[in-house]
Amino acid sequence: MEAAERNDQVVDEWGTLRALTPGALADMDREALDDLAAEIRRFLVASVARNGGHLGSNLGVVELTLALHRTFCSPEDRIVWDTGHQGYVHKLVTGRAADFGGLRRAGGMSGYPSRSESPHDLVENSHASTALSYAYGMAEAGVLRRDPGRVIAVVGDGALTGGLAYEALNNIGVSGAPVLVVLNDNGRSYAPTVSALTTAGRLDDELCDPKAPAGFFEALGIAYHGPVDGHDVTALERALGEASRHDGPVVLHVHTVKGRGYRFAEADEAKCLHDIGPFDPDTGVALARGGRSYTEAFARAIVAEAEARPELVAITAAMDGPTGLSAFKERYPDRFFDVGIAEQHAVTAAAGMAMAGLRPVVAIYSTFLNRAWDQLYYDVGLHRLPVVFCLDRAGITGDDGPSHHGVTDLALLTKVPGMTVLAPTSYEEVAVMLRWALEWSGGPVAIRWPKTEAPTARATGECLGARRVRSGTDVCLIGVGKLLAACEAAADLLDADGVSASVWDPRSVTPLDPVLLDDASAHRFVLVAEDGVAEGGVGALVSSALLAAVGQASPQVLCAGVPVAFVAHGRPADILGDLELDGAGIARRVLRHLGRETWDRAVLARP
Repeated sequence: MEAAERNDQVVDEWGTLRALTPGALADMDREALDDLAAEIRRFLVASVARNGGHLGSNLGVVELTLALHRTFCSPEDRIVWDTGHQGYVHKLVTGRAADFGGLRRAGGMSGYPSRSESPHDLVENSHASTALSYAYGMAEAGVLRRDPGRVIAVVGDGALTGGLAYEALNNIGVSGAPVLVVLNDNGRSYAPTVSALTTAGRLDDELCDPKAPAGFFEALGIAYHGPVDGHDVTALERALGEASRHDGPVVLHVHTVKGRGYRFAEADEAKCLHDIGPFDPDTGVALARGGRSYTEAFARAIVAEAEARPELVAITAAMDGPTGLSAFKERYPDRFFDVGIAEQHAVTAAAGMAMAGLRPVVAIYSTFLNRAWDQLYYDVGLHRLPVVFCLDRAGITGDDGPSHHGVTDLALLTKVPGMTVLAPTSYEEVAVMLRWALEWSGGPVAIRWPKTEAPTARATGECLGARRVRSGTDVCLIGVGKLLAACEAAADLLDADGVSASVWDPRSVTPLDPVLLDDASAHRFVLVAEDGVAEGGVGALVSSALLAAVGQASPQVLCAGVPVAFVAHGRPADILGDLELDGAGIARRVLRHLGRETWDRAVLARP
């Protein structure tokens, strides 16, 4: 179904939400607001069931969002969401109900705030713990420019566990910047929040001090109000009004329930349906998906390795389930460390553990490792510590858009002296590579894999040994990770047009296997396909290695990868096709290089 058709369907089903704007909320009484909140929840469930997306977080902020837009005048008053996946209700209230049919689809509405969609969306933030820094900057600018608008930072889903948030709080308190911080405390990020400040659902816990948050913020010079029931619009409006009249920075502590109003989300102990693909709204069960994933392979492999290695520990930054550590956590709770949304701390803590004789495995999304680059390069790399980084969602991830594509890890990790970078191409290879990484003590190792289905291996071999899967004479195609399959498909297409291609699976992209380089040097030219940025990526490494090995006689290397650009959301296969990183696209690249791009286009046409 096309995006426009999906949008029409949403409008037909939920016409009363089509006219929803901040101004339309002003004249509603309590009964009308309660009815609207219930309708919004039904709409969210129906929309996310159709397209997938972030559900639990948005179900929990319905009343809070209504109260914010009734109390403040957006966009003159600046509302910044942290993280942005809580912004679906905000999008509804600001007139975008009709766009939900294309949620997270190519050309459709983003799953996060988007400045191109609406002036009400100020920050395109989908990485946590940033709103307080944005808000501090906006508030200080407002003072200098004599702008009377308020600045409101809505901080939730564990975002206050990140170090950047604490740095901003320190500045806000010291400077007296007029920032209203709405602490949306639902006690969770994906899993329960790793923080002594959260009191949601814990006020009956004898270990929970309800005065602790007030003391913490007031010590920083920030006034504290709350906690307030985050599902009572009247109480919220009263509290927001009082807090907004405070002269200086103030925190309003709000308790909400993640997944509120949808029983399957409230009953999901793992993540309250935080994020989910298309699902059956009558059961809350995800629709059938493909075969086994790389994440599943890792989940099984790390538990198996832990049985034989008591020194093995696992670290996550608030994402044990999505990164495959749930089974490890259950089996070895004393060897599992969730540090909250604190990637920098996770990496340096892993360095400390390695120095003290443990073998830490840091499981993290590729995109989130960007946040800990300094710690990886110096705290781990400089000391050549045997920390293993397991990078999920590497490459083009699809519907979460530019902030979640893991396209920089290859270019960055291959620049860390002593770092070994491995890219499995099958389910079985994940276990082989993890075992090798845990046995290697010469420095850090990174294993990166995509979000997509993991093929079954035809052969695994040795970790650092490249694998030739096809022999040819004209061009050598080197496919990194999931792009091996695209290179194999390209070789078939080229063969039909009389071009003979070798295909290699490098397995290790640094160091590169000399056997691969020796074979590549015998071809007319080489094409390296990678689902990371081409500039400074694996192709550049291959080119440099060939030049060093055979000098000016080395073949030309074509670097086929992702451009240096923010790639929009869409289906991964479609994005890779548009970037000419599928089989047909790689074949077209080869034919253009040969000056034969006018060959049989029917053969090379994308399906």
